[in-house]
Amino acid sequence: MTTVKQRLLSILRDSRQPISGARLSAGLGVSRVTVWKHVQALQALDYPIEASRRGYFLTAAEDVLQPWEFPGREERIHCYREIDSTMNAARELAREGCPEFTVVTADRQQQGRGRMTRSWHSDPGGLYFTIVLRPALPAALASLTTFAAGVVWARVLGEEYGLAAGLKWPNDLLVGERKLSGMLSEMETRGDMVRFVNIGTGLNVNNDPTGQEPRAVSLKQLMGRPQSRRKLLTRFLDHFEEYQTGPSFEGVIDDWKGYSTTLDRPVTIQTIHATLSGIARDVDETGALILELPDGRRQRVVHGDCFHQ
Repeated sequence: MTTVKQRLLSILRDSRQPISGARLSAGLGVSRVTVWKHVQALQALDYPIEASRRGYFLTAAEDVLQPWEFPGREERIHCYREIDSTMNAARELAREGCPEFTVVTADRQQQGRGRMTRSWHSDPGGLYFTIVLRPALPAALASLTTFAAGVVWARVLGEEYGLAAGLKWPNDLLVGERKLSGMLSEMETRGDMVRFVNIGTGLNVNNDPTGQEPRAVSLKQLMGRPQSRRKLLTRFLDHFEEYQTGPSFEGVIDDWKGYSTTLDRPVTIQTIHATLSGIARDVDETGALILELPDGRRQRVVHGDCFHQ
């Protein structure tokens, strides 16, 4: 049935005028009733298909996320219009043994999560997803997967959108010091090794994030027109699957430093237990920030929120 939907959408996208039910029926090799049922199902998923006496017509550019929109990945893509959290759903799939690069997306999250137990606002128009990874890494190096995801996003936005995206420690994506995306990871281990790492991403695409975070920005605001979430996710997955530097993720930190907006500048780091200020001097091989304190001492910071001064 999914194949029929894919073919139906392909025909409608290629046409600049309405196509009759009889013509679609003949082209798809199904009955007109079946065509009508598929059109209704697609309309229920927010595809802007208009039905008239002249036939069926796709009235506008659509940006619906459904598994059949990702050819070759259909079995690994799980799409929801609304869900509590993509991280929760991905965790259950990972525990059930889903394959690596399984992805859970949602148009809206009721309980989206950010760092430090904060909520992540998931307004319509943003790209919200969690990807399941199964790297052969010790638990101490699990954060390298999130650094790798940041590098891939910076490359995609630079090479394909012409945006000079930078990376703020530990896992924010910035354009001109304005936050475009945040990432959050969680893992489970087996002994000392990673069983899975799930990376949740919230990317401001066609939503307006400034109501909740004045210094944030969306791709639509930067580019001056709406952008396809489907294309963004496809390009990220293509690049991320290619961006494999071996089982130890060798080279990821060096790549990340090339996009860093945090190093060699004054920062304040807020952790659960303390607030630290100093100069961000380096990031070590595990992804921890090396902070030079005012008295000259250097402190290794593993987790926390970073604020540029």
